[in-house]
Amino acid sequence: MTASVQIDGSTGRLMLSGQFDFSAHRDFRQACDEVLAADQVNEVLVDFQHVDYLDSSALGMLLLLKEKAAAAGKSLALVNCRDTVRQVLEIACFGKIFTIR
Repeated sequence: MTASVQIDGSTGRLMLSGQFDFSAHRDFRQACDEVLAADQVNEVLVDFQHVDYLDSSALGMLLLLKEKAAAAGKSLALVNCRDTVRQVLEIACFGKIFTIR
């Protein structure tokens, strides 16, 4: 998986691509640190448009990102989820924890 950051005004977008699993933890963490360190960013969007698979370690990474974003005073939303990704998030009850758009 690759993770890149796009910042547009007060919105930071984590663009993910590929399979989101444990092998992606280093790239994901670096991208998260980059977007959270940007002072102008108030809202972080995790874009799943190009992700077709995620596992339980990816869910854990998202929970850690949520904690870090809250500590930094930034809102967080999961966006552009494909059906397979949305199903995993629903099974894990992430709709109760995250804003999913």
